[in-house]
Amino acid sequence: MAKRPLIETAVFPVAGRGTRFLPATKASPKEMLPVVDKPLIQYAVEEALAAGARRLVFITGASKRAIEDHFDSDRELESVLMSQGKSELVKQLHSVLPSYATCIYIRQPAPLGLGHAVLCARPAVGNEPFFVHLADDLIAAEQPCLAQMAAVYDVKRASVIGCETVPRRNTDKYGIVAVEAAGQTARIRSIVEKPKPAVAPSNLAVVGRYLLSPAIFDHLERTGAGAGGEIQLTDGIARLLHAEAVYAYRFEGTRYDCGSKLGYLQATVAYALAHPALGSDFRTHLRKVVAEGSRPGRSRSPGRSEKI
Repeated sequence: MAKRPLIETAVFPVAGRGTRFLPATKASPKEMLPVVDKPLIQYAVEEALAAGARRLVFITGASKRAIEDHFDSDRELESVLMSQGKSELVKQLHSVLPSYATCIYIRQPAPLGLGHAVLCARPAVGNEPFFVHLADDLIAAEQPCLAQMAAVYDVKRASVIGCETVPRRNTDKYGIVAVEAAGQTARIRSIVEKPKPAVAPSNLAVVGRYLLSPAIFDHLERTGAGAGGEIQLTDGIARLLHAEAVYAYRFEGTRYDCGSKLGYLQATVAYALAHPALGSDFRTHLRKVVAEGSRPGRSRSPGRSEKI
């Protein structure tokens, strides 16, 4: 008999409007922005599945129907592709969501913050530990980040928060933790949402990966509006710290902040270079771009060179 996964549920808060990517996200969710040939949300789901999740809970909002459509089957499209002899493409469509996975969609009634979005998942999660995955943070790693955290949970049997060191000048962009000791895994002593650099307890920042005890729900229910007038997950975790252990885990891998345009472009380049079919040709193209200093819509005379 196959061993039951430690964590079977992953929550994906996807109700945000993605205003930093307007007008691209006016009618399409930011989570559907593609990195090479897959949308961000598919990378997120694949990471959760690789960590053992089987129940996928999407906390949605307005204009998010495309996410549901992406993970739904499209018999008409499959029929057309088969009639054209494109069976490989049909296999790719089937691989978007394996048959053993279940999708649950819950509408967040108002944009009340990440903590509120997680609280909306309570009926689907139940009384079990669960993952929270923010698709904006794309992490390239040999072992998926959530799987690394599940291994920590297997030892600690306590909540685990994905963290990385950031420049101190950027602490006001993250939840920041203070830990009891050095090392890859350390118990969190305190956590604060987006502190100014001068008062930040450290420069160890929370990124978009959480493995949480179900006790977090009770604390979120008692958490009022915090930074930005929203119910912050960070504040709920701060309350949880007083009741049980929570660990910071410095994950192995490279994070791309796809919530920013620069981070999204960096991720696209990195994943394109690593793509088995496109990587070699794309690398050649990038070298040509750097050497020639070409820009979109700009023609160049033969033999002319310029520095960039």
